[in-house]
Amino acid sequence: MPMLRRTKEVFKKEEKQKEANERSRQKSIKEQEKEQRDTVLNIALGNENKGFAMLQKMGYKSGQPLGKSGKGIVEPIPLNITTGRSGLGHEEMKKRKAEENLENYRRKMHMRKQAEEQTADLFKLRLKTKQEQLQVKRDLVKSQKACQQLDMQKGLESPKEMWFWLQPEEEKEDDVDAEEEEEKEEDEFDVSDSEKLIMLTAYLREEHLYCIWCGTTYDDKEDLSSNCPGDTFADHE
Repeated sequence: MPMLRRTKEVFKKEEKQKEANERSRQKSIKEQEKEQRDTVLNIALGNENKGFAMLQKMGYKSGQPLGKSGKGIVEPIPLNITTGRSGLGHEEMKKRKAEENLENYRRKMHMRKQAEEQTADLFKLRLKTKQEQLQVKRDLVKSQKACQQLDMQKGLESPKEMWFWLQPEEEKEDDVDAEEEEEKEEDEFDVSDSEKLIMLTAYLREEHLYCIWCGTTYDDKEDLSSNCPGDTFADHE
């Protein structure tokens, strides 16, 4: 169903966007810290630094290797810095917390999706029921018209049952547009119409060898049994 497909796509986009925003925020913080650290480390030590001042008193000059032999290192040993001001284990705890938050968010989205699907299933079930009601009414009117015509062809002046023939007030219902019928509020299935349809179609098949869904009068019962798919609307779909 298009509505469900769009809902799923929205959920996926929301999850991806949230993950991307979190990664972007973490990246931005780390980049700022790295820029500040690199700026400080790239500034050479001056005379105000006590350690550097002591080296100068011993004859050291900037850019000169360390040691009496002059073979020592020129550049300072690189620093292995841990970013952040938290204690040991804090990063792991923060990562675990972020994963829990993400899992909670996904669980919430899953529950929302299930609620949407259940609502859609109920809507489809109600729509199907209304369509079945309308189909029964249409088939009943069709059967009544066919019964009246076939009975009169056999010389009958009145129906076997009063409702076997279409009554004048019922003819108006047949002229109502199908779309307008679907908009009417019909909360309960019309059982009486369903039972009438079963009885009337059985009468048409038995007395006239006629099937309303085939729209055919068969030669005999064997012909009807062999060539008609069945005695219900569903058999002819």
